Amino acid sequence: MTEREVSVTVLFFAGARELAGIERATLTLTATTTPEQLLSQVVRSFGELEKIRGSVIVSLNQEYCAPGQDLVLSTGDEVAIIPPISGGKKPPPKDYNSFLLWLNLLTNKARYLTMDHIKLTQEVLSVDEVTRLVTDPGCGAVSLFVGTTRDNFQGQTVVRLEYEAYQEMAEKEMLKLCKSAREKWALQHIAIYHRLGVVPVTESSVIIAVSSVHRRESLEAVSFLIDELKANVPIWKKEIYNNGSGDWKKNKECQWANGKGPEAETKVDSEET
Repeated sequence: MTEREVSVTVLFFAGARELAGIERATLTLTATTTPEQLLSQVVRSFGELEKIRGSVIVSLNQEYCAPGQDLVLSTGDEVAIIPPISGGKKPPPKDYNSFLLWLNLLTNKARYLTMDHIKLTQEVLSVDEVTRLVTDPGCGAVSLFVGTTRDNFQGQTVVRLEYEAYQEMAEKEMLKLCKSAREKWALQHIAIYHRLGVVPVTESSVIIAVSSVHRRESLEAVSFLIDELKANVPIWKKEIYNNGSGDWKKNKECQWANGKGPEAETKVDSEET
């Protein structure tokens, strides 16, 4: 019996885009498949992707696919080839004071509306703007992380960073991170702003701000959010050096950098924001 085939859109990002030589393509693929089989079908059409095949994963309709997952494709589906993303490390599990979490959540829900603000933008980021978004009269703490472009990496002079994202999926993943943080800590407002495009030296590429009644929650939540964002959200960074060369940063801790699936943990690389 002939296997059913469907027409889907395939998106390529960062190093995968450069190897494929195209940003998107319409391919006819076998409908019943797995991520590994799907990737094999794409590689047959874009042979240069074989060079990074062991360190990419796929997403389907803006959701990561787990290794070996049974997939059923439909006409019009959106598949993306996801190379390793630039990242910070995943923090180890911690124990949290559940009573304080319950008490603060109860107080916050009774008095104020919580908000999650996320943004991907080509514009210069403003610490003042992001801070204002999370400032709340009922909170005694606002914690910030600001990641900036530095001018060196392992002996090379960096002149700028260039960011790109799978924007729709990145926004969904950022909202998932906000939800995860709220399940761990009593938080009031969260803001995650990430810049795309060219980010010169000393300028901010990412700002994360969190407000809470007490400082412990917001401090721990900010650390959690930047680590998880760098490990899981499909945003890529290319370093451009003063000799004109460039390099897509492939962090060792990105969950599939070493050919592992989205749930695997890997080792941290010693780079930036």
